[in-house]
Amino acid sequence: MKVIINSLVAFLFGIMPLSAQSLELPRVSPKAEVTQHIGLSSITINYSRPGVKGRKIWGKLVPYNNGIPFPWRAGANENTTIQFSDDAKINGKNIKAGIYGFHIIPSADKWILIFNKQNKSWGSFFYDSAYDALRLEVTPTENEFTEWLEFGYRELKSNSVTVFMKWEKLKIEFTILFNEKEIVLNDIREQLLSLPGFGWEGPMEAATFCLDNNFNYDEAIKWIDLSISRNPNFQNKILKFKLLKKINKINEALAVKKDAFNNSSEKELNLFGYELLNKNEIAEAVKVFELNITRHPKSWNCYDSYADALTRAGRGEDAISNYKKALEFAPDDQKDRIKKMLREIEKAE
Repeated sequence: MKVIINSLVAFLFGIMPLSAQSLELPRVSPKAEVTQHIGLSSITINYSRPGVKGRKIWGKLVPYNNGIPFPWRAGANENTTIQFSDDAKINGKNIKAGIYGFHIIPSADKWILIFNKQNKSWGSFFYDSAYDALRLEVTPTENEFTEWLEFGYRELKSNSVTVFMKWEKLKIEFTILFNEKEIVLNDIREQLLSLPGFGWEGPMEAATFCLDNNFNYDEAIKWIDLSISRNPNFQNKILKFKLLKKINKINEALAVKKDAFNNSSEKELNLFGYELLNKNEIAEAVKVFELNITRHPKSWNCYDSYADALTRAGRGEDAISNYKKALEFAPDDQKDRIKKMLREIEKAE
């Protein structure tokens, strides 16, 4: 029986592939992944982290190639990869969305960074320059000692981020820039072909994005017209007024503004007045609050807001008069606050 069992074991090991005999054990150079989101875009770096372990790294373990174009894998084990969700620029050079094998050719002063379309190789052993999507040069700098190789991000902005790689006592950096406005705009266009495109809010939000970012006004006006056609209200009319001003259609803009004001509520005018105040358009805000008082002469909130604007305009006496009027109509839970405002202004006067 023992002979039969031994023969069976030998037979099984003979036909099983070599990989089936391998165990999953902890790696000497552990895997890591770092992702950074920038607006709707993202960057993901997958790599393995070798340790220094008392060794000399630069020019020794990672040799300086001195013109020999064989790169280092920028990590350990499989390809280090960098994935871009959208087209981008790296240090000003274009790169398409996708996953790239990342390699480095180091030397004593300048390092060549390589973004290669092959991304599933083992290290750099099968590297083929014919698949390079981008090469660029960077200068390594001195850095605090780092035992385990590390990739990361810093200087995050609304459309860019700086990527760093540091190990032992050196560091390199490169900046990735997305055309985030266009990326968001294209995403908005796609969203408006689905559920957000059925109501009035989605087109208004799309037009607001264009206004806030000072671009794409013609399409923004088409979107705001669509919003108004579905539900004309103060918000979308005022937005159209602002967009028309941007393209210097002043008479048309004023007509839209007049229509919006004529059909506005106390709350809508009040909110618009504070929007102007927050943008430091104080004179315009004063006019809006004056109009609200004319329409609602017994509203404590109208007098209170008007007094706020007059204070910002440096008209202390007029502000005191309107705070007193607000106090006359105010509910009990607002009186102490208004009295405090009055004392502060009277003291300043």
